[in-house]
Amino acid sequence: MKLESPSAADSQLEFTVATEEEFEEVLAMSKGIYGGLDYLPSRYHAWIREPNRTVILAKKNGAVIGLQSIYIIDSGETALVEGLRVAPWERGKGVAGDLQRFCSQMVKEKHPGVKVSRLTRDDQLGPKDFKKYRVIAKQGILLVRFGAQELLERLDAAELALAEGGFCLEASELLSEGEVSAVVLAERFRHEVLPNQTIIQDWQPFKATESNLALLRKKELHWLVDRKDMPSVATLSTRPFPIPLGQDWSYLNIDAFGRHPAHLKGQLLRHLRLQLPGLRGSVMCQLFLEPELWLEMATFCQAGLGLELAKGYTEQFLLESDI
Repeated sequence: MKLESPSAADSQLEFTVATEEEFEEVLAMSKGIYGGLDYLPSRYHAWIREPNRTVILAKKNGAVIGLQSIYIIDSGETALVEGLRVAPWERGKGVAGDLQRFCSQMVKEKHPGVKVSRLTRDDQLGPKDFKKYRVIAKQGILLVRFGAQELLERLDAAELALAEGGFCLEASELLSEGEVSAVVLAERFRHEVLPNQTIIQDWQPFKATESNLALLRKKELHWLVDRKDMPSVATLSTRPFPIPLGQDWSYLNIDAFGRHPAHLKGQLLRHLRLQLPGLRGSVMCQLFLEPELWLEMATFCQAGLGLELAKGYTEQFLLESDI
């Protein structure tokens, strides 16, 4: 499959479906991306085997210089665009645009039932973006770092100090696998708790449907709510994975839905207790939450739990465009 690049008449790109053989090339091309928080090294092998997902590589003279993944979700109605990257030495030459156009055409041919494409971004949007995409939801991103075992050893003392300072730890309930559907698919939860009726899990936006929950069940997520019968706050944490930031670094993702900070604080502590026993070394933890809660939660993480703020306020945008 070949497509001539319109930005360079004498250049040709070849587009191929990714295989195990290109893994090292993809790593070399992606070195340093996302400030060392790149998820792809931990997911590449699973991605190329995942049903309903196609990982496309852009090659020039036989060498990998670009990648984009297309994941069909929402019962075949949505193409989730993920993992776009171009080798540093090829940026600014139109490779990303050619790769995106190729993938868009592939979706139209292979998945005629797809109506929209969705993606998430954390960079500043410009006028061109707002012409191309609709903003479906926006979340604040709180990035903190800590030593796993060190935090685990002092978590009891931190909670005691918070209680002595007047902090009331709100109760949280862990949903079993069989309970998730009834809670998440309830009309009130979808409309009042989820942002635009969307489950945003580790940068992946899913409509709240049974078919998508079946996909999420494969990820071994921890779902917490303030109460099972009528929740106002829900959080889910992803199984931590190693990142190329350095030796013994892991990434922990927690997605939060709802606007009650007291419940969110309690659920954050519960997620840490669930995840920390299995972690070693240093951890980067990203908490995605309502933008207006960012400052209060950042203060809680720093002053209350002794976590280090790794970055100031940034935003995650969920974008959609018609196919």
